[in-house]
Amino acid sequence: MASQGSASSASRSRSMGSMPVVKCYHDEVAHLRTVRHEGPTQGKRFFGCSHWPRSCGFFKWADLTDNINELQLLLFEKDVEISSLEYEKEELERNVKMLKEREAQLEEEVAELAIKNTET
Repeated sequence: MASQGSASSASRSRSMGSMPVVKCYHDEVAHLRTVRHEGPTQGKRFFGCSHWPRSCGFFKWADLTDNINELQLLLFEKDVEISSLEYEKEELERNVKMLKEREAQLEEEVAELAIKNTET
């Protein structure tokens, strides 16, 4: 068995309803199984290779810890995205201010030219 609860590069999760899609080292959807033997993990759910018993060794507990970690990562990514968008918004606001100032300058120049044209 592979290390318990460890994330691997061969394991990918995507949200699909409330349960993530987990892929094994074969890059196939891992089956959600339940521990049946007696002991402290009886009834606990886990993801295992779909080719069991000729398994690739993929194993991952399907507990809330993984979901919490995934949600924390998603939250972090969204925070980074928000910060980036806020920075972009500030840049755009500076550009708008600069363009409005330039517009005012050009309007003044046009008004001065119009006055000169009427004087001549």
